[in-house]
Amino acid sequence: MIRWEIWGQSSLAGLAVCGVALVGGFAYLIPSVVLRQWLPLFISLSTGVLLGDAFLHLLPESLERIGNVQLVLLEVLAGIFLFFNLEKLIRWRHDQRLTTGAVVKPLISMNLLGDSLHNFLDGTLIAGSFLVSPTAGWATTAGLLLHELPQEVGDVGTLLYGGFSIRRAVVYNLLSALTCLLGISTVLLAGLWFEAYLIYLMPVAAGGFIYVASSDLIPELHRSNQSGMSWFQSLFVLMGIGLMLWLASLE
Repeated sequence: MIRWEIWGQSSLAGLAVCGVALVGGFAYLIPSVVLRQWLPLFISLSTGVLLGDAFLHLLPESLERIGNVQLVLLEVLAGIFLFFNLEKLIRWRHDQRLTTGAVVKPLISMNLLGDSLHNFLDGTLIAGSFLVSPTAGWATTAGLLLHELPQEVGDVGTLLYGGFSIRRAVVYNLLSALTCLLGISTVLLAGLWFEAYLIYLMPVAAGGFIYVASSDLIPELHRSNQSGMSWFQSLFVLMGIGLMLWLASLE
């Protein structure tokens, strides 16, 4: 039987992830000069958190609980493959260009569909992690929060590009983010019968985090050519890894 504490902590984490959708809209009120200056450091911290969570927490926990190295590594590859295809969908959505008014609706529809799928998956990862342990849940949530913030800024920008006002873009983006709670509920309800098997979500989450950090965030840091930023980027990556190492030590 799943304890109500797990429902409460998972729901709180899900609401935090949903709240990032609101922050994505407020980012457009920040002067662009300030945003450009701090965004590379934020991405650096996100990179360290995602890699640290994958290699220092999710993978060791998975190996300990599953006990089959080959199976764990296959699931990591499955997570990478899953996130690769999910990003294919999202990139196809973002690559649509407005040439006539008739294109606006498909662009917006694909934006919201891609976000809804992504947030639902985030919810399943959050709930699956909390079923393992509170530390696993909050570590996964921290990684998702830091990854979601720059993504939500881009998602709001896509809706603005599609013709939405800032208020409407933020509201619709928030609605798509609420599927995270649906993902949490689905896993926790299934967990009443299949809780013993939900540990297998952790290597999948690790693969997803490794993919996002390696495919999306690190290339973005290489594209950042601000003078004197390289050392600070490395420092913030190490800070993110250190944060995950500290969380792992609490178990």
